[in-house]
Amino acid sequence: MANQIPITLQDVSNKFVGPGKKVISDMANPVAKLLNAKNGGNRFDANKSGVELNEVNLQTSHSANDDTPLNPHYNAVLKAVDKTPFNKISKRWQLALMANIGFMIVFGIRCNFGAAKGSMIHVHKDSEGHSHKAEFNWTETELGVMESSFFYGYLVTQVPAGFLAAKFPANKMFGFAIGGTAMLNILLPWAFSSHSDTFVVVIQVCQGLIQGFGYPAMHGVWRYWAPPMERSKLATTAFTGSYAGAVVGMPMSAFLVYYLSWSMPFYVYGFMGAIWTVLWFSMTFEKPVLHPSISREEKEYIEAKIGHVSQTHPTLATVPWKAIVQSKPVYAIIVANFARSWTFYLLLQNQLTYMKEALGMEITDSGLIAAVPHAVMGAMVLIGGQLADYLRSNKILSTTAVRKIFNCGGFGGEALFMLVVAYTKTESTAVIALILAVGCSGFAISGFNVNHLDIAPRYAPILMGFSNGIGTLAGLTCPFVTEKLTANNNTAGWVTVFVLASMIHFTGVAFYAFYASGELQDWAEPKEEGWAAGNGAPPTDYGTGTDTKRTPSITTNQPSIYQNPQPQPSEKDSYPQPYQASTTNNPFTSVWNENYQ
Repeated sequence: MANQIPITLQDVSNKFVGPGKKVISDMANPVAKLLNAKNGGNRFDANKSGVELNEVNLQTSHSANDDTPLNPHYNAVLKAVDKTPFNKISKRWQLALMANIGFMIVFGIRCNFGAAKGSMIHVHKDSEGHSHKAEFNWTETELGVMESSFFYGYLVTQVPAGFLAAKFPANKMFGFAIGGTAMLNILLPWAFSSHSDTFVVVIQVCQGLIQGFGYPAMHGVWRYWAPPMERSKLATTAFTGSYAGAVVGMPMSAFLVYYLSWSMPFYVYGFMGAIWTVLWFSMTFEKPVLHPSISREEKEYIEAKIGHVSQTHPTLATVPWKAIVQSKPVYAIIVANFARSWTFYLLLQNQLTYMKEALGMEITDSGLIAAVPHAVMGAMVLIGGQLADYLRSNKILSTTAVRKIFNCGGFGGEALFMLVVAYTKTESTAVIALILAVGCSGFAISGFNVNHLDIAPRYAPILMGFSNGIGTLAGLTCPFVTEKLTANNNTAGWVTVFVLASMIHFTGVAFYAFYASGELQDWAEPKEEGWAAGNGAPPTDYGTGTDTKRTPSITTNQPSIYQNPQPQPSEKDSYPQPYQASTTNNPFTSVWNENYQ
């Protein structure tokens, strides 16, 4: 009894003042106390501001006249978009569609100069029949330097961009890549009008440097947003924009040049990019937990499906560089990217020339036909992504099997049809074979181009930087080889050009078939330092089936809680489970025990 008598002021405070404040608080908020006990959590937000939380999604409730944002990340643009029918689409698919449009814009920008240069260096007539003199007298060398300067910048930033996208918010880096390229595009007409070739080259190089962040950053985005069984669909939806951009960009740029002026494509695409950038930065966030208007169901679904994601960012010292450069699955992706890039740039830069020199087609007739293969490829990319994830999610094939079948099948078909293009002399046969070849390659995008996220989601931006950098080398090398083989209108040289492209693809098929993998690599995720040291604190986890300490959510405002052992999953459980069915009749399921990260 004597020990319970307070003998100091501190004891008095602990015994009476603190509990007294709690009693008064509970008396002032009796309903809150009742609701708190009923809902198993605090009805009011964590900062004790007295702002009530919504019963359904535990987000802060606001009256119609309250302009206070729900979340520090909430903004007027997002609030306006959330009132449109676009809000009916899930946030991860909104992100994929916005990325698709972003890729369309930057790949359309690549077509601007190609469509405008004819009117810039030749006497031409506009839509009203008025004749215009040539404004520039560039030599072939000067023109070649200006056209290729973009790729020199693009090549330099691939690997650094991959590292930075793994370390910093990838969605912001992607927005910077698209927005920065668009802003510089607005400056190009002024640079051309200054008649300073150096100025033009500097802007083009800067565009390449900035745009080099695009692909690696997008892989960084999907690390947090793409559930494993939706990676193919989401990634291919985003990447289809690059092919659609080439299909739409050339005729649209030509239209603007013909009806307005050679400078209009640069301005139109530049301002479209600026508008897109505002929407992107307002509507997208690094992780689902940071999105202020995402539904609780979608957020928890994504986190549960993806599972544990390390909260530490990689540094130059912690990235397993040695393991990456020694990894055979990484080299399989790199070889595949080189093969695909070789044919992509071959057709993008020389398809019209081939149709004119080898097939005798007029450029005016072949312009629309040249766009058809890329349009078909865009459609095949989308179909391939849906089919790949269907096979994986229904456990018909393992991830490794799906990646190999789609990549090798797509490349194999492209290689075979390239041989047809090489040896045929018939115009219709050549065009059909080209369409089929490029269409087949669309399925390969669901192979190598998504594979980074399978083997190492944490380092996917870095792997994309490596592979896309090597692919850019193909874009720089292919024009020189093609020009050498077809010099002096050497029609026979086109046979060698397409046979070489076919052999490169067959090499990609063999290498990928032997060395590719869809399984998470041993070096792909770092060990949790604190957990490994035995400090008693479990690592942060998002529903992977272990005893975990769930981190507080911005959208739920709930305190951290310790999870008890997980109940057995039901049929509707969202957690990914390893394949358990018999492997007697399906040889591909032997590798189904994958850790989907």
